[in-house]
Amino acid sequence: MAMSDGEDKSEKLLRVEKIGGKGRSLVAAESLRAGQVILRETPLLLYSAFPFLSSSAPSPYCEHCFRLLPQSAHKCQSCSLVSFCRPNCLASHTPWLCESLSWIHQSSSSAFSDQPCQRQVQARFLLSAYNLAASSPSDFQTLLSLQGNVNHTDSDAANFLHSLLSAVCPPFPVPFSPELTAALLAKGKANAFGLMEPFSASNEKKPIRLRAYGIYHKTSIFNHDCLPNALSRFDYIDSASDGNNDIIIRTIYDVPQGREVCLSYLPLNMTYLSRRKRLLEDYGNKCD
Repeated sequence: MAMSDGEDKSEKLLRVEKIGGKGRSLVAAESLRAGQVILRETPLLLYSAFPFLSSSAPSPYCEHCFRLLPQSAHKCQSCSLVSFCRPNCLASHTPWLCESLSWIHQSSSSAFSDQPCQRQVQARFLLSAYNLAASSPSDFQTLLSLQGNVNHTDSDAANFLHSLLSAVCPPFPVPFSPELTAALLAKGKANAFGLMEPFSASNEKKPIRLRAYGIYHKTSIFNHDCLPNALSRFDYIDSASDGNNDIIIRTIYDVPQGREVCLSYLPLNMTYLSRRKRLLEDYGNKCD
């Protein structure tokens, strides 16, 4: 995957260091100004936040870049399950992914009948990860290198999803195993960022809608802080540029050289007890 100008620039602004009790961390390589863009990064992979079975209308977003679909959307003629905003996005829909989506959609009513809705989104993540392994083995190895504690993965979920997806024979050279499925689920749980509906005055009082999840290599190194000095943004997801699903990291206030740069993994308005519970369950972090 080619490095963008924003990623190249970040090499001068941020450096990776090991911090006691935290492991790999990103610190300011030079003094950073409040409001400064310190990283712009393209995703390793993206996957829909919509379950296979939904009582609402089909996803109104492009299955590749997750822009709002235009009236002239391009629907896959083989599976008829997903639509794309333009031909370039449709080209990302590989034959294996198309066949796998069809098979899972046909069996989803019975397969997911006694499973929580989250399983369907996890299945989407695994399909995207397996597809990445076939299309870009080096990026798949990068995904496997991310942090993620298998001990925080639901073993029942891993076993169910591995059994379900074993029928579609993932097309990659890495041995397909329950251990690999569990490891991937751990990576997804610890590193996925939600791509939300852009804020506007018209939807100010509506629930914030989640479009998709993205996993970003360098961004995954940022540690959590309940009072972060940087934040991530996706407000431009409906823009016409090809980098519409990049993640942009911007400082909130001045950060001196050598200071660790942190994000908040959770909404800042969560209560202490709720935040502490989520951090422990999802990331294994004990918040003090």
